[in-house]
Amino acid sequence: MNYNNFLKEDIGRRDLTTQLIIPKDKIIKAVLLAKEPCVVCGMASARLVFKAQDSKIKFYPKVSDGNLVKKGAILAGIEGRAGSILTAERVALNFLSLLSGVATQTRRFVEAVRPYKVKIMDTRKTIPGLRELEKYAVRVGGGYNHRMRLDEMVLIKDNHLKVINPKSDGKVTLRLLRPFGARNDKCGVFQRYQIPKSIRVEIEVKNLKEFKEALKLKPDIIMLDNMSIKMMEDAVSLRNRLSTINYQPSTKLEASGGISLKNVRKIAATGVEMISVGALTHSVKSIDMSLEVL
Repeated sequence: MNYNNFLKEDIGRRDLTTQLIIPKDKIIKAVLLAKEPCVVCGMASARLVFKAQDSKIKFYPKVSDGNLVKKGAILAGIEGRAGSILTAERVALNFLSLLSGVATQTRRFVEAVRPYKVKIMDTRKTIPGLRELEKYAVRVGGGYNHRMRLDEMVLIKDNHLKVINPKSDGKVTLRLLRPFGARNDKCGVFQRYQIPKSIRVEIEVKNLKEFKEALKLKPDIIMLDNMSIKMMEDAVSLRNRLSTINYQPSTKLEASGGISLKNVRKIAATGVEMISVGALTHSVKSIDMSLEVL
């Protein structure tokens, strides 16, 4: 992560205000404050921003990533040239505010599903260029990462199926996907033999009919997209019954779509193993933080 690029974006050619009114060699002390309760995340990023601006700035962390702090908590002390600190202030605060917001939101979802043994997962709905940091913040909040990149797993979604079956008029036709391992050179669809066994395979379904078709393909994961609580309960029950009959490892089930703090506990109670929540990153509220000169 090149923090100089983030500073350049914010500063441009120079910080006109600071250069105009702040003495060049003025040394100050300051603190970073949390102005609301939160799960702290992004301390290393904040430090690296200040260091990128001026390597002589001293950064004294008072808390660690993952700590739950109250309103008014001092997160770090800073000492160095006033101009350098003031110029880097906003970028450092932006990282802390955003990443702490992601970690705090994730922690709310994790707490909401206790004691169910279900993983709260993130998605790829992240800010371009910040995915690695945002997914780190999800882990700090107690959540788990879905795939970081497209090359990590196979996830067959409805649009993939529409492309390989244009005549379906938008209806998913899972029958086009033959059991993984069966060779089918005439059809341009995914075949399990084409990738290493270490790569997980997931299929998205929208109803129980599609779910039953997907189960026949024995993927690692089936995504239950925007299903009702009752449909998810039925899917879990069917999966469990078939796994017992066939004596085979269970396909994991992932709930997705329309997940909120209001319904996540009911979804966890259905028995799914994973719940993916785009709101952990795509619409998170940044935490209010400030830098105060002492």
